[in-house]
Amino acid sequence: MNNIDLSEKLLKKCMKAGADAAEVFIQTSRNLSIGILRSEVETIEEASSRGVGFRVFTDGKMGFSHCNDFNSKALEDTIDRAVSFARLSSPDDSNVLTGDRGVTQVADLYDPELGAVSMDTKIGMVLELEKAAMRDPGVTKSSGAGYGENESEIFIANSNGILKSFKSSLCSLRVSVVAEKGDQKNTGGEYSTRVFFHDLPDVEKIAAGASGKAVKLLDPVMIKTQKAAVIIDPDVARSLLGGIITAVNGERVLQGASFLRDHMNRQFASSLLSITDDGTMPRSPGSSPFDGEGVPTARNIIAERGILRNFIYDTRAAGRAGVTSTGNAIRRGYSSLPDIGTHRIYLDPGDHSRDEIIASTAKGLLVLELTGYGIDPVSGNFSGGASGLWIEKGEIVHPVRGVTIAGRGFDILNALDMMGNDLDMDKSFASPTFRIAEMQIGGK
Repeated sequence: MNNIDLSEKLLKKCMKAGADAAEVFIQTSRNLSIGILRSEVETIEEASSRGVGFRVFTDGKMGFSHCNDFNSKALEDTIDRAVSFARLSSPDDSNVLTGDRGVTQVADLYDPELGAVSMDTKIGMVLELEKAAMRDPGVTKSSGAGYGENESEIFIANSNGILKSFKSSLCSLRVSVVAEKGDQKNTGGEYSTRVFFHDLPDVEKIAAGASGKAVKLLDPVMIKTQKAAVIIDPDVARSLLGGIITAVNGERVLQGASFLRDHMNRQFASSLLSITDDGTMPRSPGSSPFDGEGVPTARNIIAERGILRNFIYDTRAAGRAGVTSTGNAIRRGYSSLPDIGTHRIYLDPGDHSRDEIIASTAKGLLVLELTGYGIDPVSGNFSGGASGLWIEKGEIVHPVRGVTIAGRGFDILNALDMMGNDLDMDKSFASPTFRIAEMQIGGK
């Protein structure tokens, strides 16, 4: 029996077991992982899986159960458990299933040739990646390199007449190396993820990214505590701005746990800041024709020239807010319930090159590493540890490690005064280089 027919059959079993409404989520997948360390193959792991999750509602109460055994009795027992759990839970008027039968047309989400690429080719790429990253004279050790791939097919059906499916694939390369000088030690890593195997970038490019990060921060000089410009590298933009994405989560907004809850259609940041979440980009990891509940995906503008335009919702939170789902229900597999999440976040690029931003900075820190949790989604405050390159009179003069940068979220966002044009849309959180005119930097 194919999975479409099985989905319909299992829906009927849910209703027969006592559910008022039900959803069946079937996932089949294949995963491959290759690990290399010091030119030796450490691990090769390949596994296939298949499982089903049942979300059922009785009298407004929700129950959920899942299994990976497709024996008839196992499936029936799992459905019975879901119904039993529903009867024990509390009712909620927002416990509803989508009835939207639409599907967003998204091209090139699956590489049919991925599994046909030979294992020797994949192992060879990882070996060459590690070797290339070790060529930099400042690099002394490898922390390992790896390749991963996933093929997945999703089937979702519910009692409102939804019956949808799609295939997707992902493949990735990663490497991490260590640079040492005397007692100093610094690690640098780089990765790349694509839908199609032959879209993966040249290993030399990935290797250069990793070795460059490892070497750049050797021989740091501690700076004095002061206020100065802060330039954010694209690789750490998520570490600063991720709190904005958490703050536009519709569930958090309803709970009052968002510093942006009262800013819909109001200016909250510099006009240089525009943020979009797009689940419809072709040939892009994170894209899909529908979300984890079967709602069609969309291109959602979160911020437009510094003005908040949208919160993001799944069906449940949307029901509570009196709006419609934005197609942002994310599922981490058949064993998980849907939750609010994003597909592909990107910032609109600006007019300046990275070099122009650096050259126009009289005094400041180009942040290459950032620790902490970003702008706090509740309070809007920010404080984090930072390392990077110190700039004087438009030129990089020395590395800096072990400082902190801090400020109020609204002050930071409104002080954004230069936006770069170096946007890399292949990153999961795609941002150009950008500058904040002034932040508090804590040093010696």
